[in-house]
Formats: sequence, structure tokens, C-alpha cells
Amino acid sequence: MASLVWVAVEAAFFDLDKTVIAQASMVAFGRPFYREGLISRRHIVRAIYGQLVYMHLGASEQKLARIRESVLRLTRGWDQARVRTIVRETLEDVIEPLVSEEASELIAEHRAAGHKVFIVSASPEEIVAPLAEYLGVDEAIASRARIDEHGRYTGEMAFYAYGPFKADAMRELAARDGIDLGGSYAYSDSYTDAPMLEAVGHPVAVNPDRVLLKLARERGWEVRNFAHPVPLRRERRVPTPPPGPTAAVSAAVAMAGLTWALVWWRARLRRPPEPPPRLISRPAVFVRRRLQGLSGWRARGASS
Repeated sequence: MASLVWVAVEAAFFDLDKTVIAQASMVAFGRPFYREGLISRRHIVRAIYGQLVYMHLGASEQKLARIRESVLRLTRGWDQARVRTIVRETLEDVIEPLVSEEASELIAEHRAAGHKVFIVSASPEEIVAPLAEYLGVDEAIASRARIDEHGRYTGEMAFYAYGPFKADAMRELAARDGIDLGGSYAYSDSYTDAPMLEAVGHPVAVNPDRVLLKLARERGWEVRNFAHPVPLRRERRVPTPPPGPTAAVSAAVAMAGLTWALVWWRARLRRPPEPPPRLISRPAVFVRRRLQGLSGWRARGASS
């Protein structure tokens, strides 16, 4: 009787924000949420500012904790079914220009190699799950909010897919599906995902922040740069003009710059106008001195 041979499955785990897509997913859906009346313009401006800081300076655990608490306060009372509907109806238009070409190709390579592919993100499952389905991956690990009996968010977290909790969820998946984590891959941009990267045999730092880059160099981890968002419609042969590689960042910078300019202009209007400086040209000074000299000469002639 032939004995059964157990073969471990290998997998690839991808962080979402700034790894698979070039922007924080919550910021990316700011426009649809604004149109539906869930958030205000002030929230959009604050989100853009936070996105710029995150992209260029990185985010500490304290900053991320404050962001999480502010998001929970903001979403308290939102109807979960409505949020899911908004995300699914706008998903393609919102995410299409932000997906990294390098990430899309890597996902395809892993699937061709027979690996299971997962998206692992601290963003809410209402966004991550349909996005994972859209990208054609097997499953998603995401944060889950508590829902009351009316299907509305309570402002509390049931599961936060962050830091060590990502690694715990990956190990649970590995035990459930027979995944060999030692032969698996993980991709992330943030040092807060160090536990996720440490959980696999092939960690890869993608667009790493300064702390993760230092850690990757110390441990000899692979470092990659994903810099080319590509419309997935191009692969589906649907003609559409591809956006520039930094379109999302440029739009955010432009909005932040406009906001700063408006604040500066309003403050300037409140100040009393300053008197214009008195300008005297050099020829005017010369003429005045000649006249003064001529007056003195006439005075001396009259007295003699």
C-alpha cells in the first residue's frame, strides 16, 4: 500500500499600503466617502497631510496608534453595508491607477509557481477583502471593527492586523492550510511589519522606511523598490491612458500646497497693510543737494 506523502505549501504575504498600492487605502477612498457624506473636506486635508508625512518620514507606533484612534472615532455610527457598497462600486476607479506594476508582476509570478498569495493589511476588511479579490489573490488578513446590532460601527476594534498580530494571523493560516513559512515570502515597507517579515524564510523590504532599511541591511534581507503604478486594464486590453508614476503623490503635494497657501493668504488679509517704503532715487538726491547748495550760495551773495 502506497504511503501518502505530505507536501508543504509555500505562500507569499503582501502588505497593502505603499507596497501593493502607492497610497494609503483609506486616503484613496477619501473622495467616494466624501461624495457620500461620510467625511468632510477637513478630514480629506488632514488625511492628505498624514499621507505626506507617512510617505516621506515614516510613521512611529505612536503616530499609527493616534491615526487608528482617530479613524475609529470618525467611523463610529457608519453603516457597514453602506461602506461595503461604496467600496465595491468605486473600487476599480480608485485602485486602478495606484497598483504597483512590480507588485502585480510578483503576484502573478507567485501564483504561477503554485504559491498561495495573501494580502495582509491593517486597513479595514471592508476595503482589503474586495481589493484582494480584485487583485486575484487567495485571501486577505485585515483589521475588523466591532459592529452593533444595527450593523453600525461601534468605534472599537475586534481585531487589529498590525505588528505582531499580523505574524500571529499568518501562523494561524499556515497551520490551517499546511503552509511552510520557512519557504514562504513576505513583502512590506514599514518597520512595524518586522514581525511579519521575520515569520517567513524570504523577507523582502519594499520601499522601506529608514528603520526598516537599516534592519534589512543588518540582516541581509532583500530590498526592492516598487515605483511604477500600472492600470490593470492594460492587461485586459481595455484602452486607457496610464497615469504618470507619481500622479498620486503629485496630487497630494498640490492639495497640501494649496491648503497651506490659502491659510497663509487668510492670515495675511487679517494683518493691517504695511505702509510702502519711501523710495528716493539717486538722481533725486543729487538734484536736492544741488538746490540746497545753490540756495546757500545766494544767501552768502546777498549778505556780502
